[in-house]
Amino acid sequence: MRALALYGAATLGSLVLTALAAAPTGAAGGPGGSPEARGVALAAQRASVSGTSFGPCPESEQLPEAVRCATVKVPLDYAKPGGRQIGLTVSRLKAGGKDPKTKKPVARQGALVYNPGGPGASSMYFPLVSGMPEWRNIAAAYDLVGYSPRGVARSAPLSCADPEDFGQAPTQAPVHPSESYKKERIARAKTYAKGCARKAGDALRHYHSLNNARDLEVLRAALGEPKLTFMGASYGTYFGALYAALHPSHVRRMVFDSAVNPDPAQIWYRNNLDQSAAFERRWEDFRTWVAKHDTTYGLGDTPEAVQHSYAKVRAELAHRPAGGRVGPGQLQAAYLQAGYYDDVWAMRATALSEYLKGNPKPLVDQAAPRPEAARDNENGTAVYTAVECNDAPWPGDWRTWDRDNTRLAKRAPFETWDNAWMNLPCAYWTQPRQRPVDVRVAKGALPPTLILAAERDAATPYRGALELQKRLPGAALVTEEDAGTHGIGGGANACVNKHLETYLLTGATPVRRAVCAPHREPNPVSLDGRALPLRGIPAAV
Repeated sequence: MRALALYGAATLGSLVLTALAAAPTGAAGGPGGSPEARGVALAAQRASVSGTSFGPCPESEQLPEAVRCATVKVPLDYAKPGGRQIGLTVSRLKAGGKDPKTKKPVARQGALVYNPGGPGASSMYFPLVSGMPEWRNIAAAYDLVGYSPRGVARSAPLSCADPEDFGQAPTQAPVHPSESYKKERIARAKTYAKGCARKAGDALRHYHSLNNARDLEVLRAALGEPKLTFMGASYGTYFGALYAALHPSHVRRMVFDSAVNPDPAQIWYRNNLDQSAAFERRWEDFRTWVAKHDTTYGLGDTPEAVQHSYAKVRAELAHRPAGGRVGPGQLQAAYLQAGYYDDVWAMRATALSEYLKGNPKPLVDQAAPRPEAARDNENGTAVYTAVECNDAPWPGDWRTWDRDNTRLAKRAPFETWDNAWMNLPCAYWTQPRQRPVDVRVAKGALPPTLILAAERDAATPYRGALELQKRLPGAALVTEEDAGTHGIGGGANACVNKHLETYLLTGATPVRRAVCAPHREPNPVSLDGRALPLRGIPAAV
């Protein structure tokens, strides 16, 4: 997958206490108040008093002058709130205050905080969506607030390896790995886990979802918001759900876009297996679309024929990397994006077609690693690994991984082993593990919340949205039928966007469930490489 908060300061009301009992002692701020709970309350109170001073953003953020930046201090360890503090970078664009069409005044509704998932992704860019038609009415009423969670970018950055080593290319990516290749990857996973522990030291244990939720509470207080309005995508839905369950009285409005399955038994090993199976279905969607446009691409008029063309390219790259940088590993990473977003389908199909005609340039342009991105990519992977490994128990016996992934790869070969290698360091993690909170909220404990989900989403399979809705009574679910784009709020579907805007501006939701027809299929002759500003492809949620 590459898919909590006012501790101690608010009563839990009708929150089902099993949610707290399922957490490790003191982790979630249980009855009576744990050291962490008292630490969060103290940090939030301190942030509320000091407030947040916004000023010009550092040049490295590459944000326009209208967007202002700040740093919010949070404890590294909430059990020791007076100890080491780390700074979370925050960006903000103040509410426009005027209706984009009529220019009449619009009442400010507070701050809308956004998290794009990961773990390991930043939303510092979020204020930029104010210029998009889908967001203009929302931007008129809300301050748009983005931030880098702990460990990400300039927010006490984590690192587990040398970025130059991390970005080495070309690499192999066998669909059905040999025993010798498995041993190589086991060794690499052990080395990576040791690298995380060596480079981060004792701080490593404090990078997990419960602390991300605690940080969100401090951020709320620092922004001067009595209640939180939050939109999380992918992994952002997970700690958003934890926040909602633990502190319903501090929720104003919450949007869960492409929901992670929050069942404790799914965090994170089972969710990754489910994700690999879902990517196989989405990969077939891509191949079916390419086959439909065989006159444009010439890659085959059936999904099977398109798969043959892809396999041919993969085999050639294994022996002769394109541009000296694109091997099977880079090919896999580039075409995994087709499982996330269908607006890259035309580009990816064109790259395959051109390569088979003797022109590797489009493939190299799309798949070759960019040296300037190596540090950010390594950082994102380090945060992803730390959070998922710290969050929950993982199988420590390689035989379990080998059995489960070998079995799954027989019917879902596209992503299974790549996903396994991504997460394998968690088998050799030496840090203390959390126990996932059992997210459950009693009826009436929360204001209405909104869940957005695409029916064929691979990164966060649809079952997760159904599970989250069961656990948050009163939540409404908007489903984009027969579509698979990951992260649909503010995207290509006007029906979805209408529900999102109505909810954020008025608080109104569908009674329980609403259905939107799928957005239009990609144009096969378009080479538009547009990626929505809200997108940050997680390494695996």
